[in-house]
Amino acid sequence: MAENTIKKRRKAVPQNIETASGRKTPRRKTDAPTAERPSKIRVGIVGGAGYTAGELIRLLVNHPYADLSFIHSESSAGKHLYEVHSGLLGDTELRFCDSFDLNSVDVLFLCSAHGKSREFWAQHERPSRLKVIDLAQDFRDESGGYVYGLPEMQREKIQRSASLANPGCFATAIQLALLPMAEAGILDGEICVNAITGSTGAGVRPSETTHFSWRCDNISAYKVFEHQHLKEIRRNLSLIQPDFSSPVNFIPMRGDFTRGIFATVYTDCELTLDEASSLYRAYYSDARFTFVSSVPVDLKQVVNTNKCLISLEKHDGKLVVCSVIDNLLKGASGQAVQNMNLMFGFPEDAGLRLKASAF
Repeated sequence: MAENTIKKRRKAVPQNIETASGRKTPRRKTDAPTAERPSKIRVGIVGGAGYTAGELIRLLVNHPYADLSFIHSESSAGKHLYEVHSGLLGDTELRFCDSFDLNSVDVLFLCSAHGKSREFWAQHERPSRLKVIDLAQDFRDESGGYVYGLPEMQREKIQRSASLANPGCFATAIQLALLPMAEAGILDGEICVNAITGSTGAGVRPSETTHFSWRCDNISAYKVFEHQHLKEIRRNLSLIQPDFSSPVNFIPMRGDFTRGIFATVYTDCELTLDEASSLYRAYYSDARFTFVSSVPVDLKQVVNTNKCLISLEKHDGKLVVCSVIDNLLKGASGQAVQNMNLMFGFPEDAGLRLKASAF
């Protein structure tokens, strides 16, 4: 192998580069709070009847450092939580409310539909001490002082933030497949993505393509090359690797299952498989929930967990990265709790020590 090629490849595994995220490699230790953490925090949820809110409540009911103060829902006000989220029967006697006091909580989760978060703040005054985690897409461009909440990308900024925009589910799986290459500055050429998601990704309200008789034994593509998560993916890759301008060709698929995302990402890469594996393992060496597997990954390894599992293959000059997550947990509510833990200085995995339902 020519010496200049070896040098070029070594350059792709930098040891101390600074990116737009403000961090360098090697990276920081996990669970290092930036301020004295409280013993308990009070939590409010707006938009409490959907899937993401249901999962959020399930996690927070047993969280060692959080107490649920209110869960707001216009459609379900007055009902017990378990009348809507039946899996909560026996866990809590809380009821949905139709009014709330933002001064009564330390952190607010916004779980309403996309576009509703901006409407919410147009109608409510935010207490200065209140921290906010928004699960909609309204502030994923980091407008309004919000920080994009992908811990593997910018943990320190999340720890210092008071306003957090939780990433999209597809965006989480796809970005985690690409971040190590972007930080190394070696994304050079178009990126091809095929990712399949479970029916819960479409939300709790039934539609033609989530109806059981349509979804069962079926598969289909949708929003080809136009999915809304492409915007945040392209933005963040360009922030980390400023010279990146290649197309991201994304084909989303509807799957015949309820939970999970399996993303297959491939792009030209000069690294050998061993070099790429070393790059990915180094990047995720201190990540609490993202792991690089030496064997092919599958969905059942991550369903009901906050994990992302990644596997790598090399074929004819292309690096193939498979990334799997639970769309409702690492792709939504689990990552939101992970971000809450970071914002308040709690252990990053508090309330998230979950085992996969792998059989």
